[in-house]
Amino acid sequence: MKILAIADVESPYFWDFFETDKVKDIDLILSAGDLDPTYLSFLVTMCRAPVLYIHGNHDTKYSLNPPLGCQCIEDKIYTYHGIRILGLGGSMRYSGGAHQYTEKEMRQRIRKLTISLWRKKGFDILLTHAPARGFGDSDDLSHQGFESFLSLLDRYQPRYFIHGHVHKGYTHRFRQKQAYGKTTIINANEYCIIDL
Repeated sequence: MKILAIADVESPYFWDFFETDKVKDIDLILSAGDLDPTYLSFLVTMCRAPVLYIHGNHDTKYSLNPPLGCQCIEDKIYTYHGIRILGLGGSMRYSGGAHQYTEKEMRQRIRKLTISLWRKKGFDILLTHAPARGFGDSDDLSHQGFESFLSLLDRYQPRYFIHGHVHKGYTHRFRQKQAYGKTTIINANEYCIIDL
């Protein structure tokens, strides 16, 4: 299975210079947030692959103009062809806007998923907007990661942790891929193709 992971920046490679051959092998698209809803609607139409998404901290317009034909998996474990994907959108609370959470609030969201996590026996992919604390985040509050994500990785050891939020130019510590135990962490800023 090939997964197109996207976040933060609408890629001209797909949107401005679209060619069917670029996406013919893509089976699933995962959006880690902060993308124009029309971009997601375009991809689900042109790629013929399902688009699953969570909210970024700038996705306030989704309530009025949701991406058509796409599935929001916020606070859910969604199973696609046997792959269990846990969606937790948003960023650290820095201005009180929508889709912003304190560390305590994120822990509460995760706690509400306890029964689902038990029933599904964990998950294979963690899809978030913000990174985990200390792994691809920044020191400023708006781009700090959540420590509670590390607890999820420690306990369930998913194959992949896909996030966005921290753009390539935001920090000298930017890395598109890194390892955390058995988990590959991927910053999907613009796009990344994952071959399962």
